[in-house]
Amino acid sequence: MPKPAHLVLEDGSVYAGEAFGAVDTSAYGEVVFNTSMTGYQEVLTDPSYAGQIVVPTYPLIGNYGINERDFESKRVQVSGFVVRQHCIQPSHSLSTATVDEFLASQGVPGISGVDTRAITRRLRTHGVMMGIIAVDESPEKALSRLRDLPRYGDVDFVKQVSAEAPYEWNPPVASPPNRTTSHNEALGPSNPNASHNEAPLPTRKILVSDYGLKYNILRILRSKRCQVTAIPSTASAEDILSRNPDGVVLSPGPGDPELLDYVVATAKGLIGRVPIMGICLGNQVLGRAFGAKTFKLKFGHRGANHPVRELATGRVYITAQNHGYAVDGDSLPSEVEVSHVSLNDGTVEGLRHRSLPVMSIQYHSEASPGPRDNEYLFDEFLELVDDARL
Repeated sequence: MPKPAHLVLEDGSVYAGEAFGAVDTSAYGEVVFNTSMTGYQEVLTDPSYAGQIVVPTYPLIGNYGINERDFESKRVQVSGFVVRQHCIQPSHSLSTATVDEFLASQGVPGISGVDTRAITRRLRTHGVMMGIIAVDESPEKALSRLRDLPRYGDVDFVKQVSAEAPYEWNPPVASPPNRTTSHNEALGPSNPNASHNEAPLPTRKILVSDYGLKYNILRILRSKRCQVTAIPSTASAEDILSRNPDGVVLSPGPGDPELLDYVVATAKGLIGRVPIMGICLGNQVLGRAFGAKTFKLKFGHRGANHPVRELATGRVYITAQNHGYAVDGDSLPSEVEVSHVSLNDGTVEGLRHRSLPVMSIQYHSEASPGPRDNEYLFDEFLELVDDARL
């Protein structure tokens, strides 16, 4: 029989359901919602969700199972998972495990059978808040314990998810999917460098500062004839420049950018010395490096359907997003312009320096999950790289 479980929010609201995944443990974190209809495996393995309990608004999760191709990091990154219903009999030719089995193998608890849309309405009305998934514990005791735990905005999660040492992304020649993969092998990416096609010979050297990067950033850059190396978030500007990169990408990642003075200092040391592209947290880091302020959004932008306007052309793009903080556009210096804005709330979605080869976006050009319409931004960055090499 399934174990009873509760999601308890810091305002005292309680949602009763059933435990799945790692059913003998509890978890706490900032409770956020995601509006994507698919892509739950990418969400679960996205390091930007470190320290958070994720609530998908789509009611059925797990219907196509877990496969070896949709990992965005080497493990589950969310603290907990809250769903209306999880599928125990997925149907997909590449599926090798259920969501329940996947979470259990990673020691991450989930809760199902709750009204996820009611949770979403509460978060939209009152803002994101801390919460706890309680198993074998009364809601009252769980709430008392939650109030003594660190808040999301007080923890530097980047240091928890960043690579410990540099590594190069070298995808092999693709091979057909292994339909006889064992159950244990299916619970983690046996080859996280896996690619659908043989990568072309590289012509540019790109370093990615890993604040919590997604593998698809590395995949896309490699597919565009780049030699790609991920660098720990603690690397200094001189460490990075000593490798003689043609360009640097500042990756997405979790947490409050106001805690990342060491990362901002590195970005300052790179500006004007090498072409730079910032993505999501990388955009906020660049904003701070230019002297701008950042602020926390009420309930953040998380999903695969957020409209963004490119100011130079007026064109609207549907974007994948996952962030809870934004750059204050009014605090930017005159040499930096806002390049993109959100059509939902008008917040900054991109920056460009007026004279230096520096660009950034707040959304996810690499998608995963979400529309691939914004991969062109990697081409724009690589044009800056090529121009700087002339």
